[in-house]
Amino acid sequence: MKKFNNHPNLVGELIKNARKKKNFTKVDLCRELELLGIAMSRNEIYRIEKNQMIVKDFELVAFCIVLDINFNDLKAYFD
Repeated sequence: MKKFNNHPNLVGELIKNARKKKNFTKVDLCRELELLGIAMSRNEIYRIEKNQMIVKDFELVAFCIVLDINFNDLKAYFD
């Protein structure tokens, strides 16, 4: 598995914080992602938030749409 700084993803914490800011449970987030055609379980969201699972590009776009994450917030993880 490819990793950056020993993690499969960099955005887990950002996704978790954005989810909590919107007062979404992991199940709520699953439902919203499903409306965009992204099937994801509560366990997969847990693993993403703990930086244990790779986030595909289309999943990241869906997270940004559902959680109102700005591109500049993502970019900050590479600074």
